[in-house]
Amino acid sequence: MDISNIGSLSMKGGRNDNFFFCLIEYYPESKRWFLKSLLPVKDEEVSHNDDAIHAWITNFDVKQLVVDFPLSKPASESGDPDQCVATVQEKIKKLLDEDQKLITQNPKKYEQERNKSDEIVYNRDIFSKETAHHLLSRSFKRRLKKGFLPYWNRALDFWVWKYYYDQILEMFNTSFDSFGNVSLMVLFRFNFIKRHFPSAVELFEANEQIILIELLRSKIILKKDVALLSDIDLGIEARLDTIKKIENKLDIFIYNHDLEILVKNPRAFDSFLLALAGQNVLKKKNRELPSWTLPEETKFIIPDFG
Repeated sequence: MDISNIGSLSMKGGRNDNFFFCLIEYYPESKRWFLKSLLPVKDEEVSHNDDAIHAWITNFDVKQLVVDFPLSKPASESGDPDQCVATVQEKIKKLLDEDQKLITQNPKKYEQERNKSDEIVYNRDIFSKETAHHLLSRSFKRRLKKGFLPYWNRALDFWVWKYYYDQILEMFNTSFDSFGNVSLMVLFRFNFIKRHFPSAVELFEANEQIILIELLRSKIILKKDVALLSDIDLGIEARLDTIKKIENKLDIFIYNHDLEILVKNPRAFDSFLLALAGQNVLKKKNRELPSWTLPEETKFIIPDFG
């Protein structure tokens, strides 16, 4: 592999805070990755930082950038919205019909297994069952019955629900919806920033929660690490511990100055997670998504750290 790099940018979160461009680079002679650069940009001063952003991308010859917000439109605005929505609705109906068949065949056994799956088990392996494997969790069935909302869901959303809904809900107490928790201001600000990107920069989308889940799946980090990341008092210590584990397992070298920034700034840490997903693009380990999710439009990364 030639010397290569990939950048990332997390813009989710509130205003009046720095967001960070992050760059990791691979050196084949040492077979190691390096966190090469972190560029802080004050959110309300984006227009004054155009030159700095353009210079950063140009000086480091950034060809690929990973972001944490939608790069494609909701289903209602896709190339063939009727077909897109019909495909997802058909897949949702099939899952619910299969689950209903289990209820009809043996309702007593179904209820016993349902009650068992609903028990709170603190050391339960969150990967013991993928979300779409029967029987469906109560929360996932509620999500499916709530329906697919074409004005803020993409076909990709249903794919993510199938494989990550229960895990995301358990670990982060939230759900994945493309446009459900993304401010339009984020999209407007990014489009403003992007005006000064070189035309050759290729964009990818990733999700920090899914990245953390895949780090868990690969046993690089532990559930307690993820649980403490959002803790006001223990978050700094949790980020340090998490980064050290990532450094060790994924052969990424981080200078002390950059490590301090990542530990103290949650948005810098989020950007670093996106860069980790970008590794998979360069290493060609990204999980292949089915054609009905429109992968060429979403450019969505499902990382594999195994």
